[in-house]
Amino acid sequence: MRTEEDLTERLKAFEGRPAATRATGKDPVNLPMIRHWCEALGDTNPAYTGPAAIAPPTMLQAWTMGGLPGHTGRSAAYDDLLGLLDAAGCTSVVATDCQQEYLRPLRPGDEITFDTVIETVSDRKTTKLGTGHFVTTRTDVRVGPDLVGTHRFRILKYAPAARQAARPPRPRPVVNRDNAGFWEGVRQHRLLLQRCTACGTPRHPWLPGCNACGGLGWDTVEASGEGTVYSYVVMHHPPFPAFDPPYAVALIELPEGVRMLGNVAGVPYDKVRIGLPVRVEFQAYDDELTLPVWRVAA
Repeated sequence: MRTEEDLTERLKAFEGRPAATRATGKDPVNLPMIRHWCEALGDTNPAYTGPAAIAPPTMLQAWTMGGLPGHTGRSAAYDDLLGLLDAAGCTSVVATDCQQEYLRPLRPGDEITFDTVIETVSDRKTTKLGTGHFVTTRTDVRVGPDLVGTHRFRILKYAPAARQAARPPRPRPVVNRDNAGFWEGVRQHRLLLQRCTACGTPRHPWLPGCNACGGLGWDTVEASGEGTVYSYVVMHHPPFPAFDPPYAVALIELPEGVRMLGNVAGVPYDKVRIGLPVRVEFQAYDDELTLPVWRVAA
């Protein structure tokens, strides 16, 4: 059996090796994808529309995605690295963080190429999920010969920790001075939205300023509790002791003009569909935690 030191040495040998070389974006930067991105995020910044539109900077990674077929410039090094980790028992994976640097805006019509390198592989680390190695890749994005941005993406490949016999409590939401009013409403079984007092635009999640006009003044309006499924995903992995996968997490569109995330109740996860009518209910998970969930309307 290979020692941990030997495994780490073999993993470190992948540092600096290319994961993709002169790969090409599947599509040029284009207005339809920009529009879909902005609609999903509720971003109404005028810089992303019109004849002089630019792409939102945080879309940088989106233009490099290869979909199911992948990219022709992909090398075997990254797959070999993941295979070595799988063989060492690190069979689960979770994305941990990303960092981006922007040198100039991308504009519709730009055709991107990119090179990806395996930047670092960490020593073995122990986390709440399990023990494994952090793998960081760096992607340099270019238009022609010009570097326009850099994207660093980090995953943890790990061996899952043994499940505890007793189920841990459901994770608590982060409550701060910006969103405390929303969670106080939930405690009272009320679904409260922020509303800008300058332009009347509702918003969710709660923010210090209006994303439409920039105004800082706001009041609240209570939502009707009705909604429809705008989009959804079914969570299978990674397993987490406080949850019972698979389950559906949906982006719910409210008639008040905002969208919010939540679990869908009252229907099997594989029966959730876009356009499904739902209504909010407030589910108590313990004496201290109540969350809004969305039950399929009768």
